[in-house]
Amino acid sequence: MELLTGLWLGMPVWVWLAFLGAVLAILVFDLGVLHKEAHEIEVKESLWMSALYIGLGLLWAVAVWFIYYNYGGDKAIDPQIANLATPEAKAWEAVKLYMTGYLVEKALAMDNVFVISMIFTYFAVPRIYQHRVLFWGILGVIVLRAIMIGLGAALVMNFSWILYVFAVILIATGVKMLYAIDDEPDIANNFALNFLKKRMPLTKELHGEKFFVKLPDSTGGKMVWFATPLFLCLVLVEIADVVFAIDSVPAIFAITPDPFIVYTSNIFAILGLRALYFALAAMVHRFHYLKYALAFVLIFIGGKIFLGDWLFDGKVPAEISLGVTFGLLFGGVVYSLWKSRDQAPTPQA
Repeated sequence: MELLTGLWLGMPVWVWLAFLGAVLAILVFDLGVLHKEAHEIEVKESLWMSALYIGLGLLWAVAVWFIYYNYGGDKAIDPQIANLATPEAKAWEAVKLYMTGYLVEKALAMDNVFVISMIFTYFAVPRIYQHRVLFWGILGVIVLRAIMIGLGAALVMNFSWILYVFAVILIATGVKMLYAIDDEPDIANNFALNFLKKRMPLTKELHGEKFFVKLPDSTGGKMVWFATPLFLCLVLVEIADVVFAIDSVPAIFAITPDPFIVYTSNIFAILGLRALYFALAAMVHRFHYLKYALAFVLIFIGGKIFLGDWLFDGKVPAEISLGVTFGLLFGGVVYSLWKSRDQAPTPQA
């Protein structure tokens, strides 16, 4: 019992286990009920699924309020929460930080959709198999983000100056994004892709939704395992997430150093990525100006680390961060949709 009630990264262990149990239940329901049979996910189904996952993300905000009101407020790692006077104030501050992190991660995940769409197009993966790649990709993301956030939390708790390093990374990334809006990744010359092609047996064609198949070796006829293009697609999707995590993990640590808020907002934002993908992939062309908004969000989040010291005697208030972030992203979406209102849909694989 003491093991479950003891603190780990500022939160009782049982709270972490409850969160992971909730995520596991969501994934089991998704794969075992909603997508028990492989089928093409159309835009309408994608929008309904996205609404469901957004609802779950917002519902978790209620859980955050309850957790920080009853268990996490007094010993919170983030002084923005711990230094407040009442349990109610601590709980509401945690909710504002969670919602800011969720919004930022959701927006950055949308940018990830553009890259994933290009990967699926490059490998000519039919829509019926795309959900399988995204599902297993999400499992990898949950593990990879846990590792990266754990390392980030250790750095932040031991070296407070690391936040200024994160701030510089975010500002530099945002500026670079502004100057490279129209640049597209060169998938054909991707190092990891070429490395795998040279070092493992591969089939030239897809074999349904299988990542590996057993086929006769061309030299001796012996049955050996071959990776399919679907596996290469999965690897590139995972690599794309690692690349995006280099931006998104510092971004949310610049909002709050609390590992529980950082990890839960990350995961709930990414859980809905699969659902959102099938709607956004058909409308990628309509969100061109959202990338400008994302660049300014990264610059703002990085800059507010310095603004907090100069103007606010510490951290920029959470309501200002949430308001500016929401305003930039909302403006980017609305302006993109208005500018592209007469454009035709993007054909999908």
